Amino acid sequence: MNLKKLFLAHCEKNEYEINNSQLIIINSLEKYYNENFNQNFFKKILGRKKYNLSFYLFGDVGVGKTMILNFFFNSVKEKKVRLHFNEFMIGFHDFVFQNQGKHEENKIDSFVKNLSNKTNLIYFDEFQVTNIVDAMILGRLFKKIFEERIKVIFSSNIKIDDLYKDGLQRDQFLPFIKVLKDNSYEKELLINEDYRINKSKKVKRFLSSSDNSTNFIFNKYFREMTKNKKKNQKILNVKGRQIKLEEYYNGVAKFTFEELCNQNLGSEDYIRIAENCNFIFIENLTNFNDNNSDQQQRFITLIDIIYEKKIPLMINSKIDLKSFSSSKSLENPFKRTISRLYELTSMNYN
Repeated sequence: MNLKKLFLAHCEKNEYEINNSQLIIINSLEKYYNENFNQNFFKKILGRKKYNLSFYLFGDVGVGKTMILNFFFNSVKEKKVRLHFNEFMIGFHDFVFQNQGKHEENKIDSFVKNLSNKTNLIYFDEFQVTNIVDAMILGRLFKKIFEERIKVIFSSNIKIDDLYKDGLQRDQFLPFIKVLKDNSYEKELLINEDYRINKSKKVKRFLSSSDNSTNFIFNKYFREMTKNKKKNQKILNVKGRQIKLEEYYNGVAKFTFEELCNQNLGSEDYIRIAENCNFIFIENLTNFNDNNSDQQQRFITLIDIIYEKKIPLMINSKIDLKSFSSSKSLENPFKRTISRLYELTSMNYN
């Protein structure tokens, strides 16, 4: 497979800008592909030489990491799966709960064996770790994944050594960093431009004003989107918890920021919400600081899932999109959130 030739054709077809930094990554991905998926090349050139099963691409927000790895993932003709990391870990914890009688290591072995029967390649986009329970288990889990020769590709804003930085009990996360570094090609994509922001300069579905002038536009758009749709209160059941969608019109839903982020909701709840919506309105998005970092973390998780599920948004806020502040601990992941909001609220995104 001539990956560079295919990539150039892909960019031309989609009218993407091409730069040398991206082509360097494509060349590295071609090497990774040949070592892991081109068996003839492997036998002829590499023999029994050790090669890395993982490709870890990091860089700033909006530089094209996802575009490149989406292209690569779609080019590989193998059993494969693309997962949000939260979904993957929810699946793992559900498996552990369903197999409570087994020793923990046996649960990991069984989970990974089942995984290897389903896929040869896993793709985690915008990988990050924020949960202490996940952090403590990842070393053993991924050690087994690589022992089963499952290939994994990651995109992330964070280099491997800085994952879960300053997290609780980070010493228990360090075995995962070692496992990942021992099994990965780690590459950085350096581009001094955020393509999401530059492509979405005319942001018309993110409404900001210090007065109430945006409320009329926001509600008018909501009425247009729900015209001829029947309002039904939808109740989602998530492991015994009930989430009520009060303003729900056949896939179009309206929430206040407080409903979504000022309650004890997590990734599993947001995934269920996203699975039942094809357009989401969010009212009264607030600014962030160290005093509401819990709400900010929920909002980051929510937007990650909405972005993964490709759901358009309309938001109103008193804060302009380029003027949001952040809690100190979440400054880096929040850059990704802001970048994604430019895209999700662009009139070109539907």
